[in-house]
Amino acid sequence: MDSKTRMQRILEVIRDIPRGSVASYGQIAEIAGIPRGARQVGYTLRNLPDGHTVPWYRVVQASGKIAFAPGSRQYAEQQKRLAKEGIAARKGRIDMHKYRWQPDLDELLWKPSASWDEQ
Repeated sequence: MDSKTRMQRILEVIRDIPRGSVASYGQIAEIAGIPRGARQVGYTLRNLPDGHTVPWYRVVQASGKIAFAPGSRQYAEQQKRLAKEGIAARKGRIDMHKYRWQPDLDELLWKPSASWDEQ
């Protein structure tokens, strides 16, 4: 699978994360078919073009921690966007037991992809 295809798959999975849920970098990579591809997810998110509509703020570390440095503009923006969706981040950490996206097999196989809405 080439780099462009990996990036497209990653973005498709991120767009599928429902409002009020979060997913980890590794979880996104796994669902996208890129085992051990958590760093590829981070790279893809760092290189999003201006004006994108990808809900990047729903992606956190496996521990639930926001990946940006506390006090940074990005950290504050991610906390604000998550709070707007009802996701509480205490000391920069989200309760993954409560908010982690856990798609079932039917959802992954049969749910229309968010990318279809863009076509």
